[in-house]
Amino acid sequence: MGSVVISVDAELGWGFHDVEPPTERLESARVGWKRLAGLCSEYEIPATWAVVGHLFLRDCDGRHADHPRGPHWFRAERDAWADRPSLRYGPNLIADVASDPVGHEIGCHTFSHVLFGSEGTTADTARAEIEACLAATRATDLSLQSFVFPRNCVGHRDVLAEYGFECYRGTAPSEQTPLGKLTAATVGDPEPSLVTPTIDEYGLVDIPASLYLFSFEGRPRRLVTKLFADPIVEHARRGIDAAARQDGVFHVWLHPNNLLGRPEIARMRAIFDYLDRRRGEVRIETMGQIADRVRDGAGTVPEPTTGSSE
Repeated sequence: MGSVVISVDAELGWGFHDVEPPTERLESARVGWKRLAGLCSEYEIPATWAVVGHLFLRDCDGRHADHPRGPHWFRAERDAWADRPSLRYGPNLIADVASDPVGHEIGCHTFSHVLFGSEGTTADTARAEIEACLAATRATDLSLQSFVFPRNCVGHRDVLAEYGFECYRGTAPSEQTPLGKLTAATVGDPEPSLVTPTIDEYGLVDIPASLYLFSFEGRPRRLVTKLFADPIVEHARRGIDAAARQDGVFHVWLHPNNLLGRPEIARMRAIFDYLDRRRGEVRIETMGQIADRVRDGAGTVPEPTTGSSE
C-alpha cells in the first residue's frame, strides 16, 4: 500500500509581494483558503499546510529593520498593502486549520517567502527567515516539522537541519508539460507519478512532489475540458491508483488561492471524492507522518489517521 500526501503553500499575499501579482489569485487568497479547508473537512482529508510565518502575526511595523533583506523587501506592507491586513496576517485562519479534528499538519514556508535557492539568498538570510517564523509561532503550541521551499527553489538544507526540521518537499523527478499531462490523461501514462522519500546528506527526509494540481490552466484548460475530462483530475486519479497498487508516495500540492471559483472547486472536489473512495487502499498522510515512517522503518509506527476510515 502506498500513500497520498497533499501539501499546501499557504501564503495569502506573501507569494506575490515581490512580483506583479495576478489580481484574481490575490483577491482569492482568503476565500480560497476557506474553500480548501472546508473541502478537507468535508472529506476528512488531512494535509500539510506550509504557512508563511508572517501570517502568524497580528500586527507589525511593516519594516522589519533587523531582517537581512531590510525594509525594502517588505515595502508592500507599507505601500500597496498598507490598508490590506487581510493579505499580511492570518492567525485565525491558521488556528482554524490547526484545530480541525481531521488532523492537519502546520509546516513552514519561510517567514516572508524568500527563495532559499536563489543566488542572492545567504545562509544568514535563511537563518533569519526561520528564526522569524519560529518566533512568530511562540504564541501557539505548534511545532513545525515540515518545510516547503517558496516556488520550490530548494536551498540551504543544512540550515533546515540546524533548526530541527525533519523533512521538506523536494522537486519533482520530472515535470510534465501541459501537453504531456493532456496526453497522459487521454491516452494513458505508462509511468505512475509516485516518488520515493529518501534521507538526504543532512539527515532530512526529502519528499519530492509528484503533481502540481493547477499546472494546466487558462485558455488551454477551457478548450480541452470542452472535449475531454479535466486532465489534472485524470492524472491525479492515475496517481492515486498507482499508490493503491504499490509502495510509493503520490505527493500533490497547490495554493489556496488557486481555488478561484467553480471550475477549480470542482477539480478539487473530484480529486477528493476519488481519494475518499479509495480510502483504505491507500494511506492519506501528512509530510510529517511520511518522515516519521521513513525514519523509523516500515511497519514501526502506527497507521496514520485517514479520517473516516478509523
